[in-house]
Amino acid sequence: MRIDNLQYCNWSEKVFRQMREGGVDAVHVTISYHENFRETVLNFEAWNRWFEHYPDLITKGLWASDIDRAKADGKIVIFFGFQNPSPIEDDIGLVEIVHTLGARFMQLTYNNQSLLATGCYEDDDTGITRMGRQVIKEMNRVGLVVDMSHSADRSTIEAADISERPIAITHANPHDWHPALRNKRDDVIRAVTSNGGMLGFSLYPHHLRGGTNCTLQSFCEAIARTAEQYGTDKIGIGSDLCQDQPDSVVEWMRVGRWSKEIDYGEGSAANPGFPPQPGWFRDNRDFGNIETGLRDTGMSEDEVAGIMGRNWYRFYAENFGPAS
Repeated sequence: MRIDNLQYCNWSEKVFRQMREGGVDAVHVTISYHENFRETVLNFEAWNRWFEHYPDLITKGLWASDIDRAKADGKIVIFFGFQNPSPIEDDIGLVEIVHTLGARFMQLTYNNQSLLATGCYEDDDTGITRMGRQVIKEMNRVGLVVDMSHSADRSTIEAADISERPIAITHANPHDWHPALRNKRDDVIRAVTSNGGMLGFSLYPHHLRGGTNCTLQSFCEAIARTAEQYGTDKIGIGSDLCQDQPDSVVEWMRVGRWSKEIDYGEGSAANPGFPPQPGWFRDNRDFGNIETGLRDTGMSEDEVAGIMGRNWYRFYAENFGPAS
């Protein structure tokens, strides 16, 4: 089983077929960055058309069991998530509505301060807000997973402690392996994983040691070391693959509507677009390289299988439904 818990590709039949060629069983797809509720509904509509046009390739996922059914038919299951709480606007009642529509992950922030928490690019991290505490409680109730991938340290640790259900960092890497602003320090990873949460390793070059030149060996050794430290069952893949996206999309991701100026984020003014992927992970067809690399670190077949998909499957099964 192969599950990638974060992609934001320029979706096409080509990408879907590459998923199948790569043996990918399920993908968590970003369906909103800065969109409001109505705009997010339009994105759900667009995906319904994808499902209608390519019923032999992809199917909508709501529960972990959907993967089992689709796997038998050779289909890829698409789960949806938000990289910002903008789809719920300032209305806690929309938490249940977006879950009903099919959302299964929601970040409490992108890079900035939100109504719920502090983003990782802010100078001052004030933690989870009053509304944030209420939204986490409601997310726990309906089965919408708290995602803190773009959130600041204090906010993430507080979210892990406040949440009565496990939370996730769907796409980031350890800060001590590569000190990118978006990567996570030890105390943050410990807070998330010790409460049953998951860390999805990112393949976005700005998150990798050496960037585009990061080696497969270095990446897999970082996974193995992190798994040994926090538990092999708490680690998965969240590639953050942005395949075939034009560089103009980076501006929407980083800026949205909040600024008239370009925010280069983890890029640079000289190279503001998407960086090239490492040669060993160009697209969905290359997940086998990661499996091989993990085996080469000395991991067992069961450990590799967990990291490549079964850990996320278990997490989905336990956290996508209403609280018991």
